[in-house]
Amino acid sequence: MNELRPGPEAMRSALADYVTAVHAAYLDAAALLAPAERARLALLDPAPLTVVAVGTKYLHVVATREALPPPQGPEIEITGDLGALTWTLRFVDPVVLPALGLLDEDTAPLNDDVRRLLGVRTHLYHLAVAPGGGLTPHHAQHAGTGLAHSHAAAARDFETIRVHARGRELLADDMAGAAVAGLRYATAALAMLISPNDPEVARLAAAVPPDSEALRRAVLAAVRSGRGSQFASTEPSSA
Repeated sequence: MNELRPGPEAMRSALADYVTAVHAAYLDAAALLAPAERARLALLDPAPLTVVAVGTKYLHVVATREALPPPQGPEIEITGDLGALTWTLRFVDPVVLPALGLLDEDTAPLNDDVRRLLGVRTHLYHLAVAPGGGLTPHHAQHAGTGLAHSHAAAARDFETIRVHARGRELLADDMAGAAVAGLRYATAALAMLISPNDPEVARLAAAVPPDSEALRRAVLAAVRSGRGSQFASTEPSSA
């Protein structure tokens, strides 16, 4: 069943309320952090934020910094504002994007395929609500709080990686940016550059698709211990 079909105006209103509740929970969790940690949270960057609500068998809610063209035809957008956090909410279903109707989500949500059809290459979060899951305040509270904690933990880990990865600070910064943007293979490549000789980093980087969170933790463990951080020498042998 398509989440966006019954009562389109009521459903759009419910979706807007859900996204607002997710962001409100995110801000509530962020308020408990130290000021510098709060400033590093991915959703609190002042750059424009677009949230796309996609109706397939699941309801997909995708947040991105990428610009979308102005709405055309049946497309609708509304704006949301919670002080430091502002966004534009767009609604997309198979009427707007017919290729969505061909997705087979009988066994699981196809997050990668949904973003591919949207043309979104980078994202800050992607929530998938199962049929009958409901856009409840409890679900929104859980999702928003979890996002804030996840983003805060990632920011702390990358700051620690940067401190321990002497001479590789720019690589650590790029890995942080790739992870925030959801670029899993870029994250894996940068993890290998930071810790080229660590077996756990190599194992995780070779996975298809790579697990960015697991890679971050593995790189953190590697640079803290000094494992796998030696670059291959490019100097000629003196023998």
